[in-house]
Amino acid sequence: MRLRAVVFAVSVAIVAAPAWLAVGPASAQVAAASDPLREFLSSTRSASGAFTQQVLRDGRVVESSRGRFVFERPGRFRWEVVEPFEQLLVADGEQLYFYDKDLNQVTVRSLRDALASTPAAILFGSSELGDGFTLRVLPEHDGLAWIEALPRSAETGYQRIELGFRDGLPAVMQVHDAFGRVVRFDFHEVVRDPRTAADAFRFESPPGADVVRQ
Repeated sequence: MRLRAVVFAVSVAIVAAPAWLAVGPASAQVAAASDPLREFLSSTRSASGAFTQQVLRDGRVVESSRGRFVFERPGRFRWEVVEPFEQLLVADGEQLYFYDKDLNQVTVRSLRDALASTPAAILFGSSELGDGFTLRVLPEHDGLAWIEALPRSAETGYQRIELGFRDGLPAVMQVHDAFGRVVRFDFHEVVRDPRTAADAFRFESPPGADVVRQ
């Protein structure tokens, strides 16, 4: 899968998701494991920062990108790729817009239809935890508190997610699929509840852009 498709498929679910996208009934072990995640979801209504994304195969980086993001629950999000090509993903609470500058194409989808039990939803989704994942604590390393999330459904297209937190904020997310590929997000300069521009979640199609509604 080319990076453009990976960016769209993985990033699309970073918008705020419904309450049922989460983990199941908590045992003492699960509750302990999920504390950094629960704390982030319950204490953070909005956040902004920068990201780098890498696609790794057999431990080698085969594709990479970088950009910035800002989100505000419920259902508003801006994810902007600036290198190696420019792409923009905007959710305004009702619609999801994906703009590829090189192709001069805008893809529009219903926000509800676009959301699913996908990797990023567990991190940037609802503050309520439901029945989509099983969590367990991993040993701390690289100065991060780690959690592993295993999807309960076999139809998600990935095998596991690893989340690393530093000082209560997400620092790393690694998504492992069944083919040995890993999509890794590193989050930088993360700010909780920042001041956000009034038009941050507003999208207008550029003149001449091809608009595709799905």
